[in-house]
Amino acid sequence: VHASIEAFALAGPERDAWLGAYVLMPDHLHALVALDGRETSLSVWMKALKNAISKTLRTDGIASPHWQKGFFDHVLRSTESYAQKWDYVRENPVRAGLVRRWEDWPYRGEPHRLEVRKL
Repeated sequence: VHASIEAFALAGPERDAWLGAYVLMPDHLHALVALDGRETSLSVWMKALKNAISKTLRTDGIASPHWQKGFFDHVLRSTESYAQKWDYVRENPVRAGLVRRWEDWPYRGEPHRLEVRKL
């Protein structure tokens, strides 16, 4: 699943979408995503990501359903907001008791470094 997220992220610019920092947990995913906004909506991007991961799960013999309907999003409007959200997200495996330090969690990444720009 982690490899399929990375592969999906690398193809993101073709869809005007960039996956920044993310943390894959045993039962959910936190992801910071930037969209160009011209052709891709977050809903379309999430559906495509869920489909890519579901394909991997089916190949591994894991039966559907794989996902809850919908997703939760939050718009980040400043560098401080991004930093605060990322601090919270990266600590998820620690809070869940899976690792002692977030750096030890192997199911995380940052395929694209995102920048927060003022409009």
